[in-house]
Amino acid sequence: MRVLTASLDLHGFLARIAAARERVLMLDYDGTLAPFQVRPERALPYPGVTGALGELMNDGGTRVVIISGRSAAELVPLLALARHPEIWGCHGWERLLPDGELRAQRLSAHEAATLEDAERAARDLPSGGARIERKPASIALHWRGLPALHIARVRKQVEAAWSALAEHDGMELLSFDGGIELRARGCNKQHAVKAVLSETGPDSAIAYLGDDVTDEDAFAVMKLRGIGVLVRPECRETVADVWIRPPRELLAFLGHWRTGRRIA
Repeated sequence: MRVLTASLDLHGFLARIAAARERVLMLDYDGTLAPFQVRPERALPYPGVTGALGELMNDGGTRVVIISGRSAAELVPLLALARHPEIWGCHGWERLLPDGELRAQRLSAHEAATLEDAERAARDLPSGGARIERKPASIALHWRGLPALHIARVRKQVEAAWSALAEHDGMELLSFDGGIELRARGCNKQHAVKAVLSETGPDSAIAYLGDDVTDEDAFAVMKLRGIGVLVRPECRETVADVWIRPPRELLAFLGHWRTGRRIA
């Protein structure tokens, strides 16, 4: 574990968790709670993570919130929890509440038409083994596991096809770990974090754990209320406050959050 923000008193923050009036733990899924897989349906949580999250939820003292680029419904069977936590899916476009209620933002007709154009353009390109994924508010091209030369070729082609569409009002073209995505701008992980923070009292212990560049906007928001934790095997340039390696340091962090024991 490494503190990245010099002004952060990490041990002081961790010591306050047990005494906090409210505790909110927000977590990305792929790359944070689960290792990346070429086939996303096989991306199960690291051993011990499901149990740790279940204990946090059963204790009743922590609001557990999953914030992911995946659809919310897709995460429920992967987490395999006895009761699912609050899940924000599709970068904040969906909100699945613990009682099963699903709230979803709607695309404009223009945004929907742009994504349809992007999907047609991607399907007209030689895929080279890349996988197209259509989501409610975006379209992604995944190339994880492909040879580097194939990735470079596919990336160049899809960027050329999607760049003009990304210039349309309300759209953005973003890279992520293992692919690229054309997305409507209306929501992102920062939107989800801000919504959760707006429902949380001032004397709260709050953390956001993520791994990807798509988590950076969420880390930035956390500067005002809690800490951002980068979870990945190697550190990278980030605005997060702390870096931890999965799975050992991740499990230690979750264990401390629940019990208050000191992290080595």
